[in-house]
Amino acid sequence: MKKYLGNKTAIVLFIFPAMLLFVVMIFIPILQVFYRSMFSWDGVNTGIFIGMANYIRIFSDKTFWISNKNALIFAAIITFFQVIMATIFAIVVSAPRTRGRKILRVSYFIPVVLSVTVVCQLWLSIYNSDTGLLNRFFEAIGISYRQNWLSDRKSAIIAIAAVNAWQWTGYQFALILAGIKTIPESYYEAARIDGASSTRAHLFVTIPLLRETYKFCLILSVTGGIKAFTEMYIMTGGGPGTSTYTLSYMMYSSAFRSQEYGYGLTAASILVLECLVVILIINFLLKEREGGKRQK
Repeated sequence: MKKYLGNKTAIVLFIFPAMLLFVVMIFIPILQVFYRSMFSWDGVNTGIFIGMANYIRIFSDKTFWISNKNALIFAAIITFFQVIMATIFAIVVSAPRTRGRKILRVSYFIPVVLSVTVVCQLWLSIYNSDTGLLNRFFEAIGISYRQNWLSDRKSAIIAIAAVNAWQWTGYQFALILAGIKTIPESYYEAARIDGASSTRAHLFVTIPLLRETYKFCLILSVTGGIKAFTEMYIMTGGGPGTSTYTLSYMMYSSAFRSQEYGYGLTAASILVLECLVVILIINFLLKEREGGKRQK
């Protein structure tokens, strides 16, 4: 193994195709986004270089701050719901005593394979203020709580976040379940010998050993919430007003509705930076603490 790892020429040859694909398909387009964000450009004609004017403008734009607030709310809701519910589902399904585990695994994952458009149309029917299942449910149990779930400025972003959380919990469930399967059974046997209940065993064995899995799950859910777009586009069109705007939707609206591609790319540039900062923060908070573990 050391022989192959020491062959730098072979390492470069194997890494080069993937690095070339990454540079051409991801790195260069990102650089172009940052460069074009410094232009006043309609996407067709020659742009006019205006430096940092778009950035100065966006930080004084009320819609920008509304979009960031919505993104944070959206990310917090889906992260809290997906990670916690996925953990509970995965622990239940991984228990040998649980009956119908195969059916449960399939049931939890079904929403993930559905089209986002289908899911949004389904929940539009559920949220319907007149004939929707949700309002009818409250009526059936005797609670007078009829709501226009997607027409209220305060509840719309929460209602949309619930749709995303419902659909993608199964994906997080699959990741966490796979992580649980890698934990040796001997750890749980040792916990039982020490008198730990099943709950305490999962609390002090399962969850700490899923650090890397949780890191990946958090990165997916938080960045996914920050750059959310599809549900807003299908269900509310960013409305009412700008109450369900995110940076992705602001980018779309600026570029394709207002024909201000330079301004839209400014929103895209800030979105890239925000996702990068989030990834760095999560990696820092969940990094393995090795100090004191190494023996000299």
